[in-house]
Amino acid sequence: MTASNATAAHNVDYDAVIIGAGFAGLYQLYKLRDRLGLNVHLFEKGSGVGGTWFWNKYPGAMSDTESPFYRYSFDDDFLADWDWQRKYIDQPDILAYLEETVRRFDLGRNIKLNTEVTGMVWSDDGHWSVRTADGRTVTSTYVVTALGLLSATNWPAIPGLGDFKGRLVHTAEYPDDLDIAGKRVGIIGTGSTGCQFIVASAPVVEKLTVFQRSPQYSVPSGNGPVEEGEVDGYKARWGEILPQIRESAVAFGFKESTVPTMSVSAEERERVFQQAWDRGNGFYYMFGTFCDLATDSEANEAAAAFIRKKIKETVKDPATAERLTPLTPYAKRPLCNHEYYEVYNRSNVELVSIREDDTPIERVTARGVLTSDGREHALDVLVLATGFDAVDGNYRKLDLWGRQHINKHWDPAPTSYMGIMTAGFPNMFMVVGPNGPFVNIVAGIEVQVEFITRLVQAAEVRGKIVEATKEAEDAWTETCKTIAEMTLFAKEQSWIFGANIPGKRHSVLFYLGGLKNYRDCLETSVRNGMQGFAFPNETTVGSKVEAAVSESKDGEAEHIEVAPAQVT
Repeated sequence: MTASNATAAHNVDYDAVIIGAGFAGLYQLYKLRDRLGLNVHLFEKGSGVGGTWFWNKYPGAMSDTESPFYRYSFDDDFLADWDWQRKYIDQPDILAYLEETVRRFDLGRNIKLNTEVTGMVWSDDGHWSVRTADGRTVTSTYVVTALGLLSATNWPAIPGLGDFKGRLVHTAEYPDDLDIAGKRVGIIGTGSTGCQFIVASAPVVEKLTVFQRSPQYSVPSGNGPVEEGEVDGYKARWGEILPQIRESAVAFGFKESTVPTMSVSAEERERVFQQAWDRGNGFYYMFGTFCDLATDSEANEAAAAFIRKKIKETVKDPATAERLTPLTPYAKRPLCNHEYYEVYNRSNVELVSIREDDTPIERVTARGVLTSDGREHALDVLVLATGFDAVDGNYRKLDLWGRQHINKHWDPAPTSYMGIMTAGFPNMFMVVGPNGPFVNIVAGIEVQVEFITRLVQAAEVRGKIVEATKEAEDAWTETCKTIAEMTLFAKEQSWIFGANIPGKRHSVLFYLGGLKNYRDCLETSVRNGMQGFAFPNETTVGSKVEAAVSESKDGEAEHIEVAPAQVT
């Protein structure tokens, strides 16, 4: 594209189209519309805003990030006005919070609900054509995909699933009218969602049958009502808390440990693990106790052994306790729940191990689930907590064409530059795209949205086209691989490497270097004139562009002055 094509980008329906009305999409709408003054439109396939928290309405659904840190930080008045009642915020309150965000900032006038985007095509004239399921096509200079990290539902290929005559539901599409009280309920899957459902449903159902493939390490959440004055205390200290979050690794609101596990005595390790167990939170147990649980096998085994001991102490039936006990490293996304293991002491809860060496599922029948021991587990409701095709799943469902189709570009594995752009797809920005930071999702979203806003602002004065270079994308991919291989996470089969999807290539999907280091990478790019990004339509070809960026309190660029250096 030549400089003479620059005006073509003005003949579009919108300056920017955003896809998705969760935490990411709503914040990006606010930034592009209210901070940059662009004409922005957001498409959301659901009948309401909320993204993940609109769809995931299953019993027990809640964030595993503590309430003070699972919210936006960009508006002081909003921070001061919004209260919470418990240590963790549950799905109805998260949804109410996002609905209040829309109301407070008048975002609804730029949102079209019940509209699914099915395809996008890039034109070298400098715009995207965005197609929706109702047959409409709109054009836009920029597109921001806020499709969600965990939103492409994974329906398992279990024989006979369609034969079941009871109620079959996936937790990601949990219906409002389903009442499980007094019913015989089966659940397949014991990841984060499954564990939450198990804890919440066990007290109300007639019988709960848990079909478990892989036992999980879970620590207490420490959930409960906030103490008097606690909320006001967080509000008063937010000016101190926010910098700490952004300068930390996992951004969960605590200071990560710098103490190696084996540098202290066995008695001290026991004391530290017990303190973390009593306090609650999975990320705190993994990163707040010692500094090397995710990287050192001996340290990891010490943490895992402590949890195994707790399982044995908690679960009364020895056979059940054994089936619940993981023997693999403690190297998946850390779980926390309120009295998860205690649930299995209830007389109405049965654990069925469906590992290949135990009693795997043969098929689903009209009446329930048939396992390999010949037993048919009769059910009224079968719940699938089988997770998502995480990170790239929703992109692959789109008919998405940049300079090639997204599935071809991402063969054999998804790639990006800093989780924000992928080479060959100009003016398409991703929030929590492949190889973005593995951190508290809201904190990560804010950092990415603020950087995307900088990129758009830079593009507006540098020819209206920006794209990640292949060299930058390749280097970032190698960086993510190198860091992942330094951790024990890479040795485990989990969704954070795509292992939960049959046939999906094991690949690195996250930057595991922490939020502080990730922000440093973004700032290095800014200081070097948006290094790693090309502006092919820039009018001063061959110039060295110096961006003078004045910072606002949230770290986003208030103004970028482009001063081309002397071309020699």
